Amino acid sequence: MAQLVIFGCGDIARLAHFYFTRDSEHTVVAFTVDREYHAMDSFLGLPVVDFESANTTYPPGEHMMFVALSYSRMNKLRAAKYAQAKGFGYELATYVSSRCAWLTDHPAGDNCFILEDNTVQPFVRIGNDVTLWSGNHIGHDSIIDDHCFIASHIVVSGNVHIHPYCFIGVNATLRNSIVVAPQTLIGAGAVIMKNTVEKGVYLPARAELFSKNRDEVQP
Repeated sequence: MAQLVIFGCGDIARLAHFYFTRDSEHTVVAFTVDREYHAMDSFLGLPVVDFESANTTYPPGEHMMFVALSYSRMNKLRAAKYAQAKGFGYELATYVSSRCAWLTDHPAGDNCFILEDNTVQPFVRIGNDVTLWSGNHIGHDSIIDDHCFIASHIVVSGNVHIHPYCFIGVNATLRNSIVVAPQTLIGAGAVIMKNTVEKGVYLPARAELFSKNRDEVQP
């Protein structure tokens, strides 16, 4: 049973507390935030401490840390806190849901957050600080590098390589054997059929309001 300190006091921290508490061998003992954002002394009934002094109150070696942040600034904010936590000497915890179909022999890196109903096929490699929200398909032999955020119900076909600092939105589809370049942003519902370019933004066509209303259209 590892004692765990969670960085953050937002929605993702609240969800991390839920998942780690109910579906892991970790015991969450505290939350931590940067001193300038330390606006409350407790969260979910647990103490909140300054990040700058967390390693004194909850020393590494006796505690692990999980950085519970979103994809802000293309995951770079989370990556920066990840690096700081490691610099303080913390081992970073990873959560893989017991309801995930984990079929690869390769373990995920540290500070990963891999939720329920993901299918991770054989020979997949997942780096450090990767979020896989619920319900994704990660095809065989694919690679997801560090500091990526994969939203929900995304199909990553086989032999895809997703480079660092990428964001992939809900319901996107990636064809097999393509390369997603660093810092690619793929919008919800996009279909990616070829390699992306670094820092490229890929958005699908948006639904448009039809000229007739529901009463004028047969189902």
